[in-house]
Amino acid sequence: MNNTNLTIAIASGKGGTGKTFIATNLAALLAANGDEVAYLDCDVEEPNGHIFLQPKIERSDTVSIPIPQVDEEKCTGCGKCRDICEEKAIILIKENVLVFPELCNGCGGCWRVCPEDAISEVPHELGVVERGHARGITFIQGRMKIAEARATPLIGEVRKRAPADGIVLVDAPPGTSCPVIEAVKRSDFVLMVTEPTPFGLSDLRMAVEVLRKLGLPLAVVINRADIGDDAVKRYCEEEGIRVLAEIPDDRAVAEAYSRGELAVEAVSGYAERFGELFARIRQEVAA
Repeated sequence: MNNTNLTIAIASGKGGTGKTFIATNLAALLAANGDEVAYLDCDVEEPNGHIFLQPKIERSDTVSIPIPQVDEEKCTGCGKCRDICEEKAIILIKENVLVFPELCNGCGGCWRVCPEDAISEVPHELGVVERGHARGITFIQGRMKIAEARATPLIGEVRKRAPADGIVLVDAPPGTSCPVIEAVKRSDFVLMVTEPTPFGLSDLRMAVEVLRKLGLPLAVVINRADIGDDAVKRYCEEEGIRVLAEIPDDRAVAEAYSRGELAVEAVSGYAERFGELFARIRQEVAA
């Protein structure tokens, strides 16, 4: 058992590289070894860690942001609310104020500058944060409401619920936009999962640039390492980025994955492979 407090974000420059595969297998292995582990699914648009960890959900909290509601009887059409809104969520047409809730980020600037006290705030639901347990793992996931576009506040709420102690594995959304930054910031280490293809390399380059601007230490796992070329490995060597593991395109793993099974439990040799990966992560963090 190891009681080290450590937050590791598992991220990828593009979808489909296998970050949830890495994150869920790491979580299951560490919990089986006696570590205190939390798995946070921050891919709130398409959370799928639950398919493999099969948690028992014990609590669900609605997450909302405040959006403006205008009292037309008090409003004089001065336009101050429109002028302060950087998101263009409020516009003025012939002294009539129109609000576009889907554009609002809930900053509250509009009601603060209204001289007539004509703007109040009403909650707008973004989604839910669910919490439970699975295989000795604290399981937390966000699920964004259908047709909602603001993932960042919901991801922030998932991160706020992370335990203070133990190992926290953050399954980040793919890409390099604001939701990814919200998911990975305040992490001790970022594990980038990529694949040896031109698309994988292109997106890895962009992701590395963002993470370096954030000042976050990182390393790479190459998944399906035998399907492409060595361009990703050469890039990592040139940039001084450690490749901590190369996972082959294994039919047995693919079959287990299609059944919703974890490779560390269903496929021979993978518990040892993921154990070695985590040992290398520890070395990187300690360096």
